Amino acid sequence: MEIWLNPACSKCRSAVEILDEAGAHYTVRRYLEDPPDADDLRGALTRLSLEPWDITRTQETEAKELGLGEWERTDAARERWIAALAAHPRLIQRPIITADDGSALVGRSEDAVREAVARTGGEETSNG
Repeated sequence: MEIWLNPACSKCRSAVEILDEAGAHYTVRRYLEDPPDADDLRGALTRLSLEPWDITRTQETEAKELGLGEWERTDAARERWIAALAAHPRLIQRPIITADDGSALVGRSEDAVREAVARTGGEETSNG
């Protein structure tokens, strides 16, 4: 299991607490320091079964500066969104948790984080 997080984010810190309490084995990717490239994002989106605009923080200053609110949300515009997320990782919704079963979740709720643990096979040794 891997969690993409921003340590300054309360939702991310909460997700880590839940993972630790569950005894989950996971790796941390501080995505602002180690930003995902376009291929990483495509892979995460496939695992999430979401589109790039679904994981974009459109209220961030950078999003407004880029005019993301006006961008088309179509297959033709998908790569443009992915490129924007790769160039501006702060716009990526967080935390994203990839489970060992090949799926992924946006872990903004306790239930979503617990679902990621369940999809990974439950409790293991912590690697937080």
